[in-house]
Amino acid sequence: MAKITPRDIVDAVKEMTILELKEINDIMKEELGIDPSAVAVAAPSAAGDAGATEDAAKTVVLKDAGAQKIAVIKVIREITGLGLVEAKAIADNGGNIKENIPADEANDIKAKLEEAGATVELA
Repeated sequence: MAKITPRDIVDAVKEMTILELKEINDIMKEELGIDPSAVAVAAPSAAGDAGATEDAAKTVVLKDAGAQKIAVIKVIREITGLGLVEAKAIADNGGNIKENIPADEANDIKAKLEEAGATVELA
């Protein structure tokens, strides 16, 4: 078997859907004991960083689609460009809608999703 390089892995990840990436995440947790999501978020190093954290990149996380799930799926598709199946999976299970975006954009996305009836959190 040929050796797989880090570049090969990155190229493969670029072609995957969110559901496939979630499956990889689950396998890493189960088989390797690695939680990739825990590594991605770093805590502020000092109290002086509080202002910098406020302007830092945000992640929009869907906690619950609410009673108007179809409206929420439409908004998820509009924001992310995902297909119906992928958007429905996020609406059903929750998860990250968009990651590492400016705070203003994150607040706009949060407002759209909440208007559609979803419960959203910014991380």
